[in-house]
Amino acid sequence: MTKNLTVGNPAILILSFAAPLFAGNLFQQCYNMADTIIVGRTIGVEALAAVGCTGSINFLILGFVIGFTQGASIITSQRFGAGDASGVRRSFAVSILLGVGLTLVLMLISMLSALPLLRLLQTPPEILDGAYSYIVVIYGGIGAAILFNLCSNVMRAMGDSRTPLIFLVIACIINIILDFLFILIFHTGVAGAAYATVIAQLLAGLLCIPVLIKKIPLLRITQEDWRGITGAELLTHIKGALPMGFQMSIIAIGIVTVQFALNQLGISAVAAYTASQKIDQFATMPMASFGAAMTTYAAQNYGARKIDRIRKGLIQCSLMSCAFSFLMGLFYFFAGHHLAALFIGKEPETLALAHRYLQINGSFYLFLACLFIFRQTLQGLGNSLVPTIAGIMELLMRTFAAIILSAHFGFIGICFAGPLAYIGACIPLTSAIIFTIKKLLRKERLLRT
Repeated sequence: MTKNLTVGNPAILILSFAAPLFAGNLFQQCYNMADTIIVGRTIGVEALAAVGCTGSINFLILGFVIGFTQGASIITSQRFGAGDASGVRRSFAVSILLGVGLTLVLMLISMLSALPLLRLLQTPPEILDGAYSYIVVIYGGIGAAILFNLCSNVMRAMGDSRTPLIFLVIACIINIILDFLFILIFHTGVAGAAYATVIAQLLAGLLCIPVLIKKIPLLRITQEDWRGITGAELLTHIKGALPMGFQMSIIAIGIVTVQFALNQLGISAVAAYTASQKIDQFATMPMASFGAAMTTYAAQNYGARKIDRIRKGLIQCSLMSCAFSFLMGLFYFFAGHHLAALFIGKEPETLALAHRYLQINGSFYLFLACLFIFRQTLQGLGNSLVPTIAGIMELLMRTFAAIILSAHFGFIGICFAGPLAYIGACIPLTSAIIFTIKKLLRKERLLRT
């Protein structure tokens, strides 16, 4: 099923497209909470810290995968908006080719670099083995993540955000069942949680393929489509995919830097950060859903040359996301410690650190809401330069917090890494989105006259 976002009320279209993404992200966070609770309560706090300290280097690779597959799908979305059926099929074919190549390269690089990276980050010795056993399995199954994200992103590019939700729910349910199976029955420790994740993603990705082809006839690639792929098309997709992948990796490097500083503060700090980030994502991922909706909305309308609709949708989506972010920030400020207790139990020091993180981060959610929407609208318009600059700003701000602020203020300094990154990234993004929309509107008016 496809959905044309170039006609109809922008706010309703964006909200209806974002709602399944919103629900999917909330469901995934429920799964992440369950996964963390299973590890923390059945294996122990050290196991929780072992999994948590891999989050930054996991995102280093997974973030690249998400950005790369989304960047390739933007080309597909633009061609769908322009009504180019043949171009849509060839774009999907190119994405498949790039996905296969990416799997081989990332699997080799990530598995070889996993242990050196953990040591470089000065992972506490008592959790190093657990962290390595977890992340090496995740890296070995990177192909499953690429398959699942490639299928999900191309569906969203065609305006279908509901089907990816169904498969996300399936993946999460399988993951939770396998968590209990591997950890409680097979006693595989933290590696079992990784096996569960990889298998769940692989099964969900494989199930996506026949449904995707059946529901969206435009994606049924023929031999003629494969033969029609040109070097120019490959280059176009690489130019769209690589910058978005690198943007996510640049952000991840900043997170790796924070993890390095965090590891110096001890297991309690690592565990508090791990738990509070899981809770934090209940707010940040729905905001990301609004941003993802704007990527497809902007790409389709850009392909259809409807710039004024993009401007209207941008304003309406910003208002919706900012209202949500404000309410979530208030909730975490006053009630965050109750949620943190689900992960940490009766650990007063760790619980206090987690609540402080949620209070500080939640106070700056408005900037994060704008960051997601402005960055992903620009990406939908084919502008990869400014989002990359914004990613560099995030890196610099996180590094400043990790190196300077943590040295003077400890865990509190770490808590400001996110807020500073949001503000730093919003500076170039806000300027660019205003300039880009005005420029495209002027160009549109000239073409009409």
